[in-house]
Amino acid sequence: MEFLESRREHALALFRIVIGLLFVFHGVQKVQKGTELLSWPGGPVMLIELIAGGLVLIGLWTRWAALISSGAMAYAYFVVHQPKALLPIQNGGELAAIYSWAFLLLVFTGAGAWSIDQLRTRSSRKSLANA
Repeated sequence: MEFLESRREHALALFRIVIGLLFVFHGVQKVQKGTELLSWPGGPVMLIELIAGGLVLIGLWTRWAALISSGAMAYAYFVVHQPKALLPIQNGGELAAIYSWAFLLLVFTGAGAWSIDQLRTRSSRKSLANA
C-alpha cells in the first residue's frame, strides 16, 4: 500500500486533469450546438463549463473553480433532471450528479501535483524562506 500512497498526488492530478478536460468538452459541445450566452440556464452553465473546467484542467484556483462547478452541476441535477424522476438513472442526470460529486471532491483535496496552484504554493514558500 505504500506504493499507492506515495503516488496519491499524481493520481489526484490525473483525476483533476481528466475531469477538467471532460468538463471543457461538455462546454464545447454546447458551443457547437449553438447555445446562446443569454439563454437560461444553458448560457451561464456553458461559460462555467468552459472557464471553470479550464481552470480545473490546468490547476489554477482549483478549489474555487471546482466549488462553482459542483454547485452548477448540483443545480443542473435538481432543477433540470430531478423533476423528471427521482433517480438519476431514470431522469438522465447521472452525468450532472457525477460531476457535482467529483468537483466537490476536488474542493476538499485541492489540485494535486502538476498544477499551477502547486507551483504558486512552492514559490510563495521559497519567498518566505528567503526573507
